[in-house]
Amino acid sequence: MILIMTVTSQTIVVPQTIAFDAPFSLQNGQTLPRFDLIVETYGTLNENKSNAILICHALSGTHHVAGRHHVSDKHAGWWDNMVGAGKPIDTNRFFVVGVNNLGGCAGSTGPLSLNPETNEPYGADFPVVTVRDWVKSQAMLADYFGIETWAAVVGGSLGGMQALQWTIDFPQRVRHALVIASSPRLSTQNIAFNDVARQAIITDPDFHNGNYARFNTKPRRGLRIARMMGHITYLAEHGLGKKFGRQLKQNQYQYNYDVDFEVESYLRYQGDKFADHFDANTYLLMTKALDYFDPAAEFGNDLQAALKNVQAKFFVASFSSDWRFAPSRSHELVKALIGMRKSVQYIEVESHHGHDAFLMEDAPYINAVRAYMKNIVV
Repeated sequence: MILIMTVTSQTIVVPQTIAFDAPFSLQNGQTLPRFDLIVETYGTLNENKSNAILICHALSGTHHVAGRHHVSDKHAGWWDNMVGAGKPIDTNRFFVVGVNNLGGCAGSTGPLSLNPETNEPYGADFPVVTVRDWVKSQAMLADYFGIETWAAVVGGSLGGMQALQWTIDFPQRVRHALVIASSPRLSTQNIAFNDVARQAIITDPDFHNGNYARFNTKPRRGLRIARMMGHITYLAEHGLGKKFGRQLKQNQYQYNYDVDFEVESYLRYQGDKFADHFDANTYLLMTKALDYFDPAAEFGNDLQAALKNVQAKFFVASFSSDWRFAPSRSHELVKALIGMRKSVQYIEVESHHGHDAFLMEDAPYINAVRAYMKNIVV
């Protein structure tokens, strides 16, 4: 497999928090009295504000899309290989906005935030949010920047679902949508995986019905298990086997239930790291948003009908080894777009990275995004 290596950015970026002080009605009928969105921006908004790109994050993503927060920051943004000067989403041409969604745990209003009505953290009282709620809040964000129309809305996985929802809910405000490693709705298997992950968290003795902060604890064990299981599903068997095989940690069996294989060590490390920084209630919210996403449902399960008023041009990408969001799910979207005579370009990339391939540097994928973005007129 050919890879293209991208030098990580040394650009220093500063997050900003934007306050929305009016009540915000949610799809479930509840109302947030107010909310904040934390964002990072890259590049310069041009005079007629026609070069703005919105990046929508996946389940565990944040607003920190690219660059670094300080000179000694060891970790660039989660899509630093895609966004930056001279990169496929070129900040020399585009003004790029990364946002942490409502319900997140990276600075936007979510379960960790203070409820202004009680002056205590929301915790389990934070309402369930949907992809449609996120898109609605992102439209308010666009208004804040004075952006009438996005040159493109871009996202992978759950982020791709947001890009798709944008074209349906605000058809005149999106010129291009890049839907990558995504789906017009979750499969039954995916819903099942999400529920197992939630059960791992909810049944943790430290969960306390979601109000664990009041007990100065967190359901770390449950969140760790949820992430370990999820991480397996994001990878391809071939890629995982190539990386670890059956390699032993200590060159011999230990005959106990501690780590024997390198892959076990890797998964436990990933679970521990995730549990240290991510909020369990946010994990529950994000997986429910995934489950509920189904824009065709209100059109009699007719995806073509849901896309009737779409005006955006589409770039759709899938990856051969992605069994969580298989290419067949992208085919479903592409066929519906073609059926409605919408503009769509599709690439199916041979990759051994599984679902995580949308974050990686497979050359055909990177080059396809670069070529598509170059053709966007600003």
